[in-house]
Amino acid sequence: MSEDQEIVDKFIFDIRTGIYEPDDKLPSENEVADLFKIPRMTVRKAYTTLHELGYIYSKQGKGSYVRNRQQQIPLVLSNVSFSKKMIELGFSYQSSNIFCEQISHNKKIYQFLQVGEEIRVFRIGRLRLIDGRPIAFHISYVAESVFDDIAAEGRQITSMFDYYNSKGYTDYTSTTTEISIAFPSKSERELLECSSLIPLLVLESGCVDERTGKVLEHTRVLYRSDYFTYIIKPSHEEE
Repeated sequence: MSEDQEIVDKFIFDIRTGIYEPDDKLPSENEVADLFKIPRMTVRKAYTTLHELGYIYSKQGKGSYVRNRQQQIPLVLSNVSFSKKMIELGFSYQSSNIFCEQISHNKKIYQFLQVGEEIRVFRIGRLRLIDGRPIAFHISYVAESVFDDIAAEGRQITSMFDYYNSKGYTDYTSTTTEISIAFPSKSERELLECSSLIPLLVLESGCVDERTGKVLEHTRVLYRSDYFTYIIKPSHEEE
């Protein structure tokens, strides 16, 4: 194991076990270098890694401090609008529409939407921000055969659930959610303002109108894993 990785592991252990509390100041690079008898550049590399992993933050001219990882956002998977959940939790929330564009034929998406190759399908991308920080990227794939004005209206959509409601779809349910972990691509790093070391939680699912059984959308959501805690509700077994 490299010397900088040993420093990273030590501070992660100390932070997780409470030796360092949120907003505590870490020793300076020189102090750590002297303590472990290693070059200062090795310590700087370790501190850079800790920063990219979301464990510490810097104050200009003052040093490095422990980030409060307890102030993370609870993520509960449900049929409730993500926007509505964030607002109900009291966060300073913003949803920004960043594109609406027609996609080329994609077998998986077209099959999920239950449409033929002749139907135009659009993807609508929204960036989710808390306190001005990008935390998630939502992409919704919808068929023009279901929403005939999507090409014109898609660029104004910031909440798909609000859009559904405006079209008379008020009772809907999510399909089975597929969850995976991925490291961000270059464009995703730029969009979510994160390093390549921050894994993304990727959720893929769909939305179906309960009354008609019509498939409304296929959804792919990328969440920055360092900004969320994940809530799993316990199941209740019969006694």
